[in-house]
Amino acid sequence: MTTIGWVRHGITDWNVVRRAQGQTDIPLNDTGRAQARALAERFKNEQWDAIYTSDLSRAKETAATIAEALNIPLYADERLREMGCGKMEGTTEDERIRMWGEDWDQFELGIETDESMILRGTEAVREICLRHPGQRILIVSHGALISTLLPVLVPNMDVREHLHNTSVTLIRKRDEEWVCDLYNCRRHLDVVNL
Repeated sequence: MTTIGWVRHGITDWNVVRRAQGQTDIPLNDTGRAQARALAERFKNEQWDAIYTSDLSRAKETAATIAEALNIPLYADERLREMGCGKMEGTTEDERIRMWGEDWDQFELGIETDESMILRGTEAVREICLRHPGQRILIVSHGALISTLLPVLVPNMDVREHLHNTSVTLIRKRDEEWVCDLYNCRRHLDVVNL
């Protein structure tokens, strides 16, 4: 039975000010690095076989911190990147309202579709499962991609709760179906008061 631990990357300065990152390569800030270390410490008590990550630095650094602590192989895959946010990348909500008005989200801004994220995300998951049958695999990715993909993998899954930075969501494949055993858990952050 394959298990996937989905992890959202550690926090960045743009997360703090709610600036849309999309595929802009924004690094972790010091708090994000501390979150990654806390998560690595948590995972030391668990068995994981490999870790896959988005190729964006905020996810790669989070994943590298975990991989080094657990001494497991690390693989980067651009299909695990965040949603492309088009013209919205680098802006805050207030800036979008100033530029395009209250209904800015009704405009064609070159934002990647859910269908595109689902296609690349499910393809990556399928290949990971084929490479690691019956193993426990961590995937470090991004909020929009994870939130969009989980209900496709686990039908009727409620993902309305905002995914927190370095939160852990565990899904496992039972026969041909995925089931969710843990959602958006961040208990490792309580230890370090982050």
